[in-house]
Amino acid sequence: MAESTPPSPDALGPMNDKLVGTWKLVSASSKASSGLQNETPYGPSPTGFLTYTADGRVTALISHGNRKPLTVGGGAHAQEEQAEAYKTFLAYGGRYTLSGDKVTHYVDISSIQMYVGKDLIRTVKFEGDQITLTTPPTRLDGKIQIVELIWQRLQVGS
Repeated sequence: MAESTPPSPDALGPMNDKLVGTWKLVSASSKASSGLQNETPYGPSPTGFLTYTADGRVTALISHGNRKPLTVGGGAHAQEEQAEAYKTFLAYGGRYTLSGDKVTHYVDISSIQMYVGKDLIRTVKFEGDQITLTTPPTRLDGKIQIVELIWQRLQVGS
């Protein structure tokens, strides 16, 4: 993850129009840099939404599948549940740009504090009303992995 200054909204250009809208997560998979398929990075049946606006803003939300509801009450058990809830949900927002087959998310706010001020660069592939975002090799769960997320464009009002 690199750090840089995002461009002004005027510099976005018509290329970004291909991304504008809200996308729903269809699938998430990862593989080791050697090419071996790994488990899903967000557990079974994750859910998520990715929104790109015409003025160059991005918001990403991903929830692991099979999250457990929090129980009512306090104490050590509640702290463990809250820690698990935190570990199984990712949210961030900021600006974005699209250049060729790369989309860069300039993170301003995130549930993972170390992402703030960083650039998340993804390869993007357009196929009909779906996009596939692929990370560069990234350390995930102690292993270098490449994560692939497939997103389906939502229809306005759905």
